[in-house]
Amino acid sequence: MSFTPKTPYLTTDGIVEIYTQNGKFLGIVLIERKYPPLGLALPGGFVDVGESVENAVIREMQEEISLEVTVSKLLGVYSDPTRDERFHTASVVYICKTSGEPKAADDAKQAYLYQLEDIPLDKLVFDHRKIIEDYLKQKI
Repeated sequence: MSFTPKTPYLTTDGIVEIYTQNGKFLGIVLIERKYPPLGLALPGGFVDVGESVENAVIREMQEEISLEVTVSKLLGVYSDPTRDERFHTASVVYICKTSGEPKAADDAKQAYLYQLEDIPLDKLVFDHRKIIEDYLKQKI
């Protein structure tokens, strides 16, 4: 009898902080998802085999919001088996910094810049509300 282990899919999400060239904080980027589950989400995606999680978040931010980012801090790892209705995922979430205007691409239908007080928490999919609430606690 052979045993095939089932492990969670490894993903990464980015809380992308946008700054002006003068260093003024403008807000964070959320995307409107092109594919189910539909709604607002942090940009992110799957880590490729042979890729570090840090490189994956940089790649995913380029692919989904068309911005080059710098990883500034690990926010945390989110691995509740029910966080994604499609299958079990474990996401490594980084806070990233950049300047420029986000432009939706790849799996993102639209990209939006939100000031922290204007984030529509009730429209977020997956466990991204909890992730953003954790981010806001450490940001204040």
